[in-house]
Amino acid sequence: MGLSGGAFPASITPMPNKVTVQDNYINFQAAGFEQWTQQYLPELYEQEVERYGNRTLSGFLRMVGAEMPMTSDQVIWSEQNRLHIAYDSVTVAVAGADPDYTVTIALPAGQDTGAVRTGNTILVSDNATGLVTAKLLVTNVTGATFNTLTCVSYEAATLVGGSLIGANNSLFVYGSEFPKGTNGMAGAIEPKLSTFKNSPIIMKDNYELSGSDAAQIGWIEVATEDGTSGYMWYLKSESETRLRFEDYMEMAMVEGKLMATAGQSFGAQFTPATTLAAPGQVIKGTEGLFAAIEARGNVYSGFAGAAAPGSGALGDFDEILKNLDKQGAIEENMLFLSRSTALDFDDMIAAMNGAYASTAAASYGLFDNEADMALNFGFSGFRRGSYDFYKTDWKYLNDATTRGLDKEIDGVLVPAGTTTVYDQMLGANIRRPFLHVRYRASETEDRRMKSWITGSVGGAYTSDLDTMRVNFLSERCLVTQAANNFVLFKGA
Repeated sequence: MGLSGGAFPASITPMPNKVTVQDNYINFQAAGFEQWTQQYLPELYEQEVERYGNRTLSGFLRMVGAEMPMTSDQVIWSEQNRLHIAYDSVTVAVAGADPDYTVTIALPAGQDTGAVRTGNTILVSDNATGLVTAKLLVTNVTGATFNTLTCVSYEAATLVGGSLIGANNSLFVYGSEFPKGTNGMAGAIEPKLSTFKNSPIIMKDNYELSGSDAAQIGWIEVATEDGTSGYMWYLKSESETRLRFEDYMEMAMVEGKLMATAGQSFGAQFTPATTLAAPGQVIKGTEGLFAAIEARGNVYSGFAGAAAPGSGALGDFDEILKNLDKQGAIEENMLFLSRSTALDFDDMIAAMNGAYASTAAASYGLFDNEADMALNFGFSGFRRGSYDFYKTDWKYLNDATTRGLDKEIDGVLVPAGTTTVYDQMLGANIRRPFLHVRYRASETEDRRMKSWITGSVGGAYTSDLDTMRVNFLSERCLVTQAANNFVLFKGA
């Protein structure tokens, strides 16, 4: 027999089971029930709403690089220099009224001299247009640093006209020539390597929870970015702290900068001072991806400019390809772009389609873009010249809490594959990805990603502090090898 009245409205008869029948159903819209339902039946959603989707940003370095341990405070690597000999900003002057049209060439200060020797044949060109050239034979090399060349022109008329006389010229060696019965080439060229280095930084973070809060268990259904789903209680916040720290580990490798003063001493800004292992510790910083490309790579500003979609981008992109030809000319490359720059690339490729300018239809995309099929106006890969490019959006450049806040960086071009380098620690040539992370580790200590619990809550009994503290630490740096093959797209 059902109950009526009392704590329930007269029209409600509770049922022993969770079933909906005509006399235990509450109509929230009926008159007289609004206040009752608001007071006694507050609605509580157990499941979190993923309002920002997947919030993590890491993954870029996992796609293009690797992680390897190291034991030192510094990582050093060497890269090959160019095989052939060339100079820019050389000065050409006529050496008197010599009928053989003898000229002197002063090599620029600060560049490696002594590589051009007597008997070499060289080609000189003007930097202004690159259209005026002259071929010369080096007859003598003088100067304290062997930076003054005496040459005889194979093409006297070019120099007589004065087009190459001045300081705005370049030269390269293309061979040699000697008369009969002479000695061999004097001197030898010693191959030289360019050596680079980087240092790891120590990163820290923590999550803290009091013992009282740990005792009050509150459940919530979650689906986290690392693939975990189900019900969690207070460690939900620990999970987010861990995910945030993992993002920081990658973001620091991308954004890292070296200290301009070669190391900032610890001072009052780091307290307490007793945390220092020894006095005189310094912050050296670390060279991240963007800094490495700006220092040793290629930077292109204002891709596509303010032109109409697609109309200006191809010319800009071809200039980038011409510069890649002068570098390693690596065939396969990956483009990690902001949303606006990715759309510029889509428009650039689409503009090559003859029907693109027509307002009647667009003829590129899935299934020949039939009327009943979905259109695809995006491109994930393309080939231009002798290069293949694979394009993807880089979430880090779009997120409103990271680089989406500014317009400085539009994207980065990363060469695919590996490079051969000489490792100072191993004493041998090795093959590694162009981008890879080195982290401190030994047989007893791995600092790639450490986490441990301190306090007196949650199973830890290391102090009398009534909290559970989850600590995170990492010590790492990024190695950007062959940065001359990278391109950084920057806003104009």
